[in-house]
Order: sequence, then C-alpha cells, then structure tokens
Amino acid sequence: MKAIIISTYGGPEVLTLTKLPDPVPAAGEVLIRVKAIGLNHAEAYMRAGAWGEVAAVTGIECAGTVEADPSGELPTGITVVAILGGMGRTRNGSYAELVTVPATNVVPVRSSLGWADLAAVPEVYSTAWSGLFGNLELRPDETVLVRGATSSLGQAAVNLAVDHGARVLATTRNPDHAVLLKDLGAEDVLIDDGRLSTQVRDRSIRVDAVLDVVGNSALRDSLATVRPRGRVCQVGFLGGFAPVPDFDPISDLPSGVRLSFFGSAFVLGSPEFPLSDIPLDTIYAKVEAGSLRARPTRTFRFEQIVEAHRVMESGRALGKMTVILD
Repeated sequence: MKAIIISTYGGPEVLTLTKLPDPVPAAGEVLIRVKAIGLNHAEAYMRAGAWGEVAAVTGIECAGTVEADPSGELPTGITVVAILGGMGRTRNGSYAELVTVPATNVVPVRSSLGWADLAAVPEVYSTAWSGLFGNLELRPDETVLVRGATSSLGQAAVNLAVDHGARVLATTRNPDHAVLLKDLGAEDVLIDDGRLSTQVRDRSIRVDAVLDVVGNSALRDSLATVRPRGRVCQVGFLGGFAPVPDFDPISDLPSGVRLSFFGSAFVLGSPEFPLSDIPLDTIYAKVEAGSLRARPTRTFRFEQIVEAHRVMESGRALGKMTVILD
C-alpha cells in the first residue's frame, strides 16, 4: 500500500510517500480502506517530535470503507469513520491507503456527503461535543466563551453551541477573523489580548462557561473569566505545551469555579468515553442540511501532504482541511 511516513522528526518536508506492506487486522480491529483524511494539529506535533517517539505513519482520523472485520459485525464495503484509538501515536495511523483501527474507534456512517466532507467531522466534532456537553454540561440560553474559536476545533464548538441554543462569545487574536466567527453564529467576538477576564468584567458580561482551545498559556485568565460557580474546560494546546508556571489553586482557582480537561486522544473509544455517546449521525445530518457549517475549507491530494502541513502550521487554514486519496 501507499503510505506517508515520518522519515525523521522535523518540519513538513520529513513527510515521505513510500510503500508499506498491507496491514492485517487482528481480533478486535477493523481494516479500513482510507478514502479521505482529516488534518489535525496533533499530527504536526507528532511529526515534529513534540510528543516523543510515535508511529512512523501519522494520522488520527479518516473516512473510508471496511475492507475486513474479523468479528463480522461490519460488512465489507460499508462507509465508516475512524478516530484515534492510538492511530499515529502507538500504532500506524491514517496517512495510508489501508489502516487497522480498534473496533471501538470505528463508527458506521449513513450520509450522502462526499469523502472529504465526511473526514472533516469526526475528531473536532467529537472533541467539541464532549467538552461542551460532557464536561461543561452546557445548557440552552447559557453564555459560553470559546477561546481559540478560529481553529477547526473552535469553529466546531461555536457551531454546536449555537445549534444548542447557547449564547456564544468567540475569541480570536486577529480582528480580521471576526466576520468569520459572526457568520458562524457567535453573538460577539472578543480580540484575545491575553486579558479576556478584564474585557468581560469591563463590559459586564456574565460568562457561564469557557471552552479553552488555547490551553495552559491562557488558563489563569480563562479561570478568571467565568462567573462564580462557572465552568472551564480545556480541550487544546494552541498556545503551547509548557506547563502553567507556579500554578497555585489557592490564588489561581477562584472559589466555586470548576476546571476540567478533555484529552480526546487518550480516552475517546474507551469504555468510559465510548464513541456511541457522540451523536455523529445527527451531526452529519445537520452538516448535510447546512445547519452546521463543517465542510472543509481546503482539500489536498495525498501527494500534496507536505504543502497541507505547511498551510496548517501557517495559520492560513481558517477551518478544517482534508486530504483525499485517489
């Protein structure tokens, strides 16, 4: 099979097209013929060596068809999406024509969407849904602030929260991106200068919950942004992986404020966080109907993977990008 491997840890140019033996599914796995791949920042981190030693073939999600299922549960040829399950980290991932995935991380899909559109949904929408409704328990008419909203994960969160009937404050560091976020349904857009708590306080905005895609670098400010007994959920690390220096719960965690973390890469598909909890069929139906704007902003061919990573790391994507296999 054709596959793209990390030849050595480094920049996008280390992604190399090669041929590998076809994988064989073991018991409890499904063999998928990959039709399209969703691009994720996690793959850039793994390619660069930021997460230590990882599998040679990266890629944490895909859309495709079942090539073989030893259990017989999924018929050959059925359309599926696959998410995580160690792909790209502890086992070869989806940057290949064929990939084996734990059956717990494979979901049959009933949709008329094309392959590129199908691949744009699984990871970001599963993570956003889990953060908003699993951790934050967001209710209609509450005000949620999505920090890092122009990222593909942030846009998914804005889409889902608006669809749920919540009032959404979206943040961006670039004022030029405010129109994009307003078009997604955000009630207001704040320019993230690192002091959102001051902006919210000065404007007398009551924030019930924060979904933070920026991560550790913004954590103290995010905690100070929510109302008393508000909730903060961290789901990303766009601001970098450095730990929060000298974090002290006594001075940095306001009384009554609930802080949680959702690390999709480590738990989605586990018995505690089954993919059956994520309403992917409903999400795809809403994408198909146009009520959720989840289609990719740009789609690349398999052999354009180096350019795709360059665009992703430049910040020019402004949404989810996908790769199709011929």
